[in-house]
Amino acid sequence: MKKTLWVSAGFLLFIIGFTALVLSLVGIKLSYLTWIDAPGALFGFLVRIVMIISGVVIVYLSVTDWRNQGGEV
Repeated sequence: MKKTLWVSAGFLLFIIGFTALVLSLVGIKLSYLTWIDAPGALFGFLVRIVMIISGVVIVYLSVTDWRNQGGEV
């Protein structure tokens, strides 16, 4: 249950970040993410990149089998 929640949150963060990045390159902004561009365009771009990377990291860490890292089968 907890693993599924983390995977879902990671995918959601990745998808929202990627969509926001692609749309911002075209000139469209998601209404609930307009606050990201308030400090500047570079800051907004970096926040979107961090959203994408953190989503991938969350998914990777949540699907990794930490108990079987020793090499035993």
